[in-house]
Amino acid sequence: MPRHSETRQLPYSPTQMFDLVADVGRYQEFLPWVRATRIRSNSDTEMLADLIVGFGPLRETFTSRVNKRRPDSIVVDYVEGPLKYLHNEWAFRPDGKGGTLVDFSVDFAFRSRTFETIAGRFFGEAVKRMVSAFETRAKLLYGAGAGAGVSAPSSGNSSSSAHSAA
Repeated sequence: MPRHSETRQLPYSPTQMFDLVADVGRYQEFLPWVRATRIRSNSDTEMLADLIVGFGPLRETFTSRVNKRRPDSIVVDYVEGPLKYLHNEWAFRPDGKGGTLVDFSVDFAFRSRTFETIAGRFFGEAVKRMVSAFETRAKLLYGAGAGAGVSAPSSGNSSSSAHSAA
């Protein structure tokens, strides 16, 4: 059961970061392993979305419910697919310097112990690539920002045992 939490300080507003994370329909444009998305329903406060993720020839589809509290937080919970569960949280707090402290956490488990074991070997690298992809996307959409993006020390536990997605 992999779990990871961290805080990043980024030079963008909470609204900008919220908008970037809430734009699930564009994840395939920048997130590694996301091959396609399908938005089943979407309102100001809730979205139901399918993500098709792929690793080489393997493809899996899973559905998540995305609860949005603009511009403060996004909470993602697993609905159906190959996982046992998934819970992902994003919180966006002003840093007092014109930027945002982004708190990110993910906790999930595969149904298959075999997948859990295999994915666990790559979990740390997968999380780094995913977080980096969001930072790169923010730079592309919003420019360099008011200051340099600085990573804050991890504020939670980080154990390696699988993979994540929104």
